[in-house]
Amino acid sequence: MLVAASLRRALEYAGFAVVVAHDGPTSLAVAGRFAPDLVVLDVMLPGIDGFGVCRALRAGGGDALVLMLTARDATADKVTGLDAGADDYLVKPFAYEELLARVRALLRRRPDRPGEQTLTVGTLTMDLNAHEVRRDGREVPLTALEFDLLRYLMRHPRQVLTRQQLLDAVWNGGSAATSNVVDVYVGYLRSKLEAAGEPRLLHTVRGVGYQLLAR
Repeated sequence: MLVAASLRRALEYAGFAVVVAHDGPTSLAVAGRFAPDLVVLDVMLPGIDGFGVCRALRAGGGDALVLMLTARDATADKVTGLDAGADDYLVKPFAYEELLARVRALLRRRPDRPGEQTLTVGTLTMDLNAHEVRRDGREVPLTALEFDLLRYLMRHPRQVLTRQQLLDAVWNGGSAATSNVVDVYVGYLRSKLEAAGEPRLLHTVRGVGYQLLAR
């Protein structure tokens, strides 16, 4: 319980939306309801252990990324977790900075979900195949980088995203990119999304980052 609470605080502080489950059956129910992008899964869960939860997620067609946490560091246990369908494995005790880095790295390499063609946030729509964006039916012309930034924001509506998260996701954490680059491109997006006098969609959360809210 204490580990889950600490993890939740660390992830939420980093800007992630978090739902916590304290046993295996509840974990499966929550994953089915919320379709998360990533599951941080402790092996030592009551009811159904983490290996069983991971196997059930994969057997049910779930495509969430899975980062497994365990106090076991034996190679056999790592192999069991990866064979169950986990994408990465972290041994306790760990530094929260390392966990957050693993989470960001996994999300960076996440492919588009099969069959995903359109993203919609309020009156804003994005056609992933045609690389077209419209707001209230008005076409919004974007550069490739602006499109990538908006796509990431639209995949995380209402979530407060830090500049570092956006740098990692859109600029791949490149050393040449700085937080100022994020601010500049957010400005470009705002200018284009509000070109016809529409209300603001992309909001600044002072001291944290940015949040896309439907209007």
